Amino acid sequence: MMLILGIESSCDETAAAVIEDGAKVRSNVIASQIATHRRFGGVVPELASREHLEKIGVSSKRLLTTPA
Repeated sequence: MMLILGIESSCDETAAAVIEDGAKVRSNVIASQIATHRRFGGVVPELASREHLEKIGVSSKRLLTTPA
């Protein structure tokens, strides 16, 4: 069995997933920043970059403790 850890960030989301043998999603976590940016009417790059740094560790930890 091969497990793959994928980590992705877009302008306003941070996500992580564990994939088994390239086909089965074992776990998937998405941390959205919509609430953070809503009051500004769009994504604020400086806020987004800071929130990515805060959420990548939390998302990865939650991913690895989520049951398959």
